[in-house]
Order: sequence, then structure tokens, then C-alpha cells
Amino acid sequence: MKVSYKKYILEFKRPSGTSRGVLITKETWFIIIEDGTKFGIGECGILRSLSIDDRSDYEEKLKWVCEHIHLGKDKLWELLIEFPSIQFGVEQAFLSFESKNSFELFPSDFSKGKASIPINGLIWMGEEAFMKEQIKDKIEAGFDCIKMKIGAIDFDAEFELLKAIRRNFSAKEIELRVDANGAFSTHEAKNKLERLASLDLHSIEQPIKQGNWHEMAKLCKHTELPIALDEELIGVFSVTKKRELLQTVQPQYIILKPSLVGGFKGSQEWISLCQELNIGWWVTSALESNIGLNAIAQWTATLQNKMPQGLGTGSLYTNNIESALEVKNGALHYNINKNWDMSLLKSI
Repeated sequence: MKVSYKKYILEFKRPSGTSRGVLITKETWFIIIEDGTKFGIGECGILRSLSIDDRSDYEEKLKWVCEHIHLGKDKLWELLIEFPSIQFGVEQAFLSFESKNSFELFPSDFSKGKASIPINGLIWMGEEAFMKEQIKDKIEAGFDCIKMKIGAIDFDAEFELLKAIRRNFSAKEIELRVDANGAFSTHEAKNKLERLASLDLHSIEQPIKQGNWHEMAKLCKHTELPIALDEELIGVFSVTKKRELLQTVQPQYIILKPSLVGGFKGSQEWISLCQELNIGWWVTSALESNIGLNAIAQWTATLQNKMPQGLGTGSLYTNNIESALEVKNGALHYNINKNWDMSLLKSI
């Protein structure tokens, strides 16, 4: 058995704005297992400045994984607790290697091309005209759930953009979600949430910065606008600590990015606690290539969560891996008649 890793730089089609800055490229890593005709691949999707495993010894840990692959998926997962993105890559690589064709990790109606996953249309931060253009494009493309990143331009301008959507589409016609990425200060958050609630939004992700559990708990208790925790989950490793966070904050929702929270196993721990505590959840990709996105989508399809998921990021890059994933009419599909093209990766 031959095990290796490769670094790959994904290039955005156009700069993509978040409250933490503008993204032009995205670094990712692949773990590859080969044995004769068998081939497995997993993506370790790291987000610089956000991932808890954004560390100087990251590549060293990937090398260690390749040297200790004989320990198996479960034991490696335990030993990689401080490297959630590598935990996720290892899970994928083993599932891929053990599958019939390397790409069907979780067989279901979705992976057979018989079912689709509803997803939200993502509106990136930018100039007002650019955001308007994206909104128009998403509605024309058949999305009935739109997620808009806010917190980069003037809040009043962002509010007016959302208000314009609501003037033309009711909450029954278009579900609106917003993602603040922790951009609001604690003293202004309450007022902004009240204003946003007047627009009949579905939810807001991470209104204030992570780590302010008691301030977030106050917002979750008194807000009319449901709050979803996102970055708040990063770096919370043990089930005991996960339970403490959820019981303290009592959010309406949490958002699961497997690359940031320990892959499928780490995500499942959160889901089990949410079911116990009556907290909603949905799954979102973390700007992975189509390798990681495929794994997340197939896993998500097995969970039977009917809410729109955040899995529409496959078309962001100029040099993504050509895959069987397609977005049509606001849903993600797996086209069994399309072949995966790994030539870009193999040329590195």
C-alpha cells in the first residue's frame, strides 16, 4: 500500500469577500491511498486564520499520517483530535479506498442519481452592485433559499438589499439566511438583530465573535431572529465540552462544517447532542474542492435533513476537480453519467 499527500491551491473565479477579508486562493491538501488498481482520496480542507489546525506543523502531521496509516481510520481519528481537517481527510481516504469506484463513499439515492439535496444560494460580500447581481442570478437559477454574507459593507446598505428581496418575495417564496461571521460587536448586536428580524429572515449565523458564550446566550434567549452557531464550534473537541457549549448558549441552530469540527465522527457527536437538546442543525461545506464537497454531500444525503444545506460551493474555482456534482434549480445533484477527471491533481 502506498500513501502520500499533495498540496493543491484552488483559485477563485473572482475574489470572494468575507468579514475576515477577500479570498483569491484557497489552500487544500489531499491524502491518497493506492494499492494496485485500488485508489482512495481524502481532502484536508484548511482555512487559514479560521481552522483550529492552522499550525506550523500541519504538513509534518500529514507526513506522520502517511507513515502511520496502518493504525486504521478509527485510531488515527483519536490521535488527530487537534487536527480536525486531517481527521476528515483520513475518514474520506479510507472510505474512498474501500468503495467500489473511489467516489461513492455513502451509497444512497443521491449517489445513485435518483435524489437531490436542496441547497442555499450563496451571496458573497462585495460592492452593493455586485451583491445585487448575485441575488438576481440566484433567484433566476431557481434558488428558493438564499444566504447572504453581511458585515463587510455598511449595515444599512446590506439591510436595504435584504429589504428589496422581501419587497418582491415573501418568506414563503424565498427563505433568507444571513451570515455575519462574527462581525457585530456585542453592544450593537441586539439592535441589529431586531432590525433584521423585521424582514422575516430564517436565521443569522454567528452574529458576534466566537468565545463569548454568555453574551451569545443572552442573544439566543431574547432574539426574535433564530441564531445559528458556526465558528463557535471550532476547537470544541470533547463531547463534554460540546454539551456544555450547547447547554450554556442554547442556540436555535448549529452549522456543521466537517473540515472544521472533526469530520463525520465529530459532526455526528454534535448532531446527537442537538437531537437530545432539541436544537436544529444543517451542514455546510468549508470551501473544499469537489473531492471534499462530494464526501460531505453524500454523507449529508444519508442524514435525511430536509432543510436547504450549504453545499453549493463547487463552482467557485477555475481549477476545481471535474466531478459528477451538478447544481440545478437550487439543488445539488449527482450525475452518474459524468466522469470524475483527476488529471489536474495527477499533474502536480
